[in-house]
Amino acid sequence: MATPMNLASNFFFFIFTVTIIYVAYTFPKLQPNQTNLAFYVHEHFTGEDTTAATVAGKAGPTSNIFHFGTVAVVDDPVTVGPSVDSKVIGRAQGLYINSQLDGKGLHMAFSVIFTDGKFKGSTLEIQGSDIFGMKEREFGIVSGTGYFRFVKGYGVMETVFKDLAKLRGTLKLNVTVKHY
Repeated sequence: MATPMNLASNFFFFIFTVTIIYVAYTFPKLQPNQTNLAFYVHEHFTGEDTTAATVAGKAGPTSNIFHFGTVAVVDDPVTVGPSVDSKVIGRAQGLYINSQLDGKGLHMAFSVIFTDGKFKGSTLEIQGSDIFGMKEREFGIVSGTGYFRFVKGYGVMETVFKDLAKLRGTLKLNVTVKHY
């Protein structure tokens, strides 16, 4: 037999549940913003304007980046255009590890640190594989700061210039990220 107390508590439980469900489905959900970027990274292992250096490998710091087990650090300029003389908007700082036995693939982990323009003071954290013999390579955007806080996304890297004899190259990065 139902008592007045049981009926009242069931009624309040029902009202409470309906209210929670109503709020959960009618409260506006925060939609992420999508940002598409294209920029260029200029990498120079040789010359007066060197921006990358091998620091470890089978032959020590004199190892070539094309040999398995070699580690290189980079501090490359990031520009708006393919020319190294185009406007610098940041730096790509991090490392490459040649992690493929035949020497044709790198693991990369670096930060794109924006120093000018709309995203000044923000960063994107890039990680992934760079099989540099391929025309286009996809990589992950795993984190970010500033404008790119809570970011997730991906990018496609394409080599637009390479001089293997001098170990110099220019990479175009097309990046798509979602963030709040």
